[in-house]
Amino acid sequence: MTPAGTTTATARGRLSEWRRRLLALTRPRRREALPARFDRRRIYVLPTGFGAFYGALLATMLLGALNYNNNPALLLALLLAGAGLASLIAAQLQLSGLSIVAIDAEPVPAGQPMTVRVHARAKPDRARRGLRVDDDGALGTGVATLDLDQGAGEAALRLTTERRGWLELPRLRVWTTRPLGLARAWALVWPQAPLLVYPTPEPHGPPLPTGGGDQAVTRLHPAGDDVHHLRAYRPGDARRTIAWKHSARRDILLVREYEQPLGGDVELEWQHLNGLDQEARISRLARWVDEAERDGCRYRLSLPHQPALGPGSGHAHRHACLRALALMPHG
Repeated sequence: MTPAGTTTATARGRLSEWRRRLLALTRPRRREALPARFDRRRIYVLPTGFGAFYGALLATMLLGALNYNNNPALLLALLLAGAGLASLIAAQLQLSGLSIVAIDAEPVPAGQPMTVRVHARAKPDRARRGLRVDDDGALGTGVATLDLDQGAGEAALRLTTERRGWLELPRLRVWTTRPLGLARAWALVWPQAPLLVYPTPEPHGPPLPTGGGDQAVTRLHPAGDDVHHLRAYRPGDARRTIAWKHSARRDILLVREYEQPLGGDVELEWQHLNGLDQEARISRLARWVDEAERDGCRYRLSLPHQPALGPGSGHAHRHACLRALALMPHG
């Protein structure tokens, strides 16, 4: 690296360190339960780059007007200064009284971005439009927009995920540069609201184990083998499933509903994967849970040192199984 590049990197490192120390002094300094309300002690206002240029320009105008005793120029400079001060107050009022009432997100597999919904409320006494929400680059991949309609609104912030388990949120920043872009008003919230991250399913692996035993079940399937019953025709039904003779007798279009036999409950056993390490077992079981749910199978998940989950199927059962896998101790 050239000496100029080394100097630039050193300067950036010092700026980052000073910025980190400055942020460490801001409120809140520890995690807090929601709702969290922004009052004047939690709102910070500083000029933007354009605001600093605006201030320097006003100072130059004032000095020139005083030096040449130019009253119109002095009046213009004072009016512009008053507009700038009013914009500082307006930016602060955009956040004053705002409350972050809840934060939630749908779990995603580790490695995929998580969409975190930040719910905010405030008295509908003033318009609050174009607020921004981010995490100052800690985990976020962008900036979310927060608009309050009738005193309520939400922002969808995308955060990166790396490991399964509980994701502890960093400090989130709500900020605005409205109305004139001269100043940035911001407030921080550090929610005590961990979010769940599912384990990453194994990308390639053996197929889902087949169910066995005496608990054989059947399900309706258009490509099944045995006729289950007749029902009224619905738009989109295949022509080959229409029972023409029965339809002619009853003077109504009827369709054959088939059934397809399935095996018994699928057993997903931790101890049956002895040849894999812990994380590989978790990834394979997560993949099998998704496959069983996709195929409409009933399945039971057995993990060490906890009761078996199931047999069952559906969104709630899938969540319970993936949650148990996500919260397994890290090896």
